[in-house]
Amino acid sequence: MDPNTSCGTVNIASSVRQIRYDSVGSTNAEALARARAGDPGPLWITARAQTAGRGRRGRAWSSPPGNLYATLLLGDPGPAAVAPQLSFVAALAVHDAVLAAASQRPISLMLKWPNDVLCSGAKLAGILIEGEGRPLAVAIGIGINCRQHPTDTAYPATDLGEAGVQVSPEQLFDRLAPAMQRRLAQWDSGHGFASIRADWLARAHAPGTELSLRLGERETTGAFETLDEAGRLILRRPDGKTEAIMSGDVFPIGQPVAATIR
Repeated sequence: MDPNTSCGTVNIASSVRQIRYDSVGSTNAEALARARAGDPGPLWITARAQTAGRGRRGRAWSSPPGNLYATLLLGDPGPAAVAPQLSFVAALAVHDAVLAAASQRPISLMLKWPNDVLCSGAKLAGILIEGEGRPLAVAIGIGINCRQHPTDTAYPATDLGEAGVQVSPEQLFDRLAPAMQRRLAQWDSGHGFASIRADWLARAHAPGTELSLRLGERETTGAFETLDEAGRLILRRPDGKTEAIMSGDVFPIGQPVAATIR
């Protein structure tokens, strides 16, 4: 287990526990280590700071104090084939939580495929889904910029304070945890993905938004069409043909259109 000292264990709902750390290497790594040790989940791991936070494709995730770093460990949440759908479930839960924290303050949020939440076109939050073992243990890692954000990133970043929303990581987590429970119930181990997909699309780029994609060593452009039933991005290329994208980095061309959902 991680040697860092836990701030304590609390129950946040009748069936969900939370272990809080002052500092931990990675909340995802800690969650998966606990799964390997036999913890069946559900379990939230939160930390005030991470010393080895990471994003997709092993990228470092800046994790200073003041932001929210949380991972939900789920044991056997559904068939392995549908586990990647949890990225969309988590994005909706983050969207719900941020809107609740903003209360009546106008805030422009948008979901960006495959795992980001944008505020006024800049990255506010990221999600990392990792799984291992049989039965499958899944770590849903979430980082939300509450009070500060990195400035040396390929994609512009922001934080809630910059958007005029003053909320502590603890206050935001109190909104995230129940939002995640509701979205997981909606997802229903994959049986409800059609509903999740519809809600995600209502909060994402408008159809026709021009995108630039980095797909490993290849780059391409096209217009956002939709998500398919597997959660792949459907891109309409300049030649009129469509391409289903399984993974990649998305960069909107021009100013993205924000969905206003209340």
